[in-house]
Amino acid sequence: MNKYQEITRARRLLELSETASIAEIKANYRRLLAKWHPDKCIDKKGKCTKKTREIIAAYKKILDYCNCYQYSFSEETVKRHLSPEQWWSERFGDDPLWGKGNKSK
Repeated sequence: MNKYQEITRARRLLELSETASIAEIKANYRRLLAKWHPDKCIDKKGKCTKKTREIIAAYKKILDYCNCYQYSFSEETVKRHLSPEQWWSERFGDDPLWGKGNKSK
C-alpha cells in the first residue's frame, strides 16, 4: 500500500472529507473514540477494542502526515484563504465609492 492509499484509508476510517482542518480531525477522532471505546461500547468488546485500535492508528497516521506537511505562507496562498470581507477590503480599502469610506454616518 502506498502513502496515498494509507492516508486515504485513515481519512475514511476517521470519516473525514478530502479536506479537513485540524479541529475537524480531532473532533471526529474524539467522537469515534467515544462511540467505539471498549468501556462505552454496546457491541462485542473484541470488536470495539479492534475498532478503537484502528481509530487510534488512523489518527496517528493523519497527524504524522499533517506534522510533515509543508505549509505555504506565500502571499498568493494566504490571499486564497481570505474571507469575503477581507477580500473586499484588500481590493477596495478606503475607496470612497466601494470601500469602507462608503458607509453613511
